Amino acid sequence: MKFLLQLLLLSTLLAHAEISFNRDIDQASYGLIQDLKQRGLLDDTLVVWSGEFGRTTYCQGALTATNYGRDHHPRCFTAWMAGAGSQPGITYGATDEFGYNVTENPVHVRDFHATLLHQLGINHEKFTFKHQGLDQRLTGVEEAHVIHDILKS
Repeated sequence: MKFLLQLLLLSTLLAHAEISFNRDIDQASYGLIQDLKQRGLLDDTLVVWSGEFGRTTYCQGALTATNYGRDHHPRCFTAWMAGAGSQPGITYGATDEFGYNVTENPVHVRDFHATLLHQLGINHEKFTFKHQGLDQRLTGVEEAHVIHDILKS
């Protein structure tokens, strides 16, 4: 039986202000994957590291010690997965030289969700719930496709 392990971290751990936390996060993530692998649990566990948006590659406004943020960027963001049939060691997709637009293998969030559900053994087209008397899917009403290129064959 496959299951999902979800990691929730405080926003400060995501390096909004404390970049020094990155080492702790990197080491903990690596340790988790290695531990699951050594115990033979990684094949049945899906680990996903993602957010709902990325950050622009440029600073907006004055760059000072107290104002060094970048804007939300919904077009391009990073996610990584391990276990549950994920293909290790690959990069899927690319952006332009500014990191602003997707230039190769764009992935819609509904396709990403369909892929995650597939890895958990759930058919996203059959997994429905009633809302206002209609069958709804977690992947939405538009077509969603499993991204087989990122899965082990």
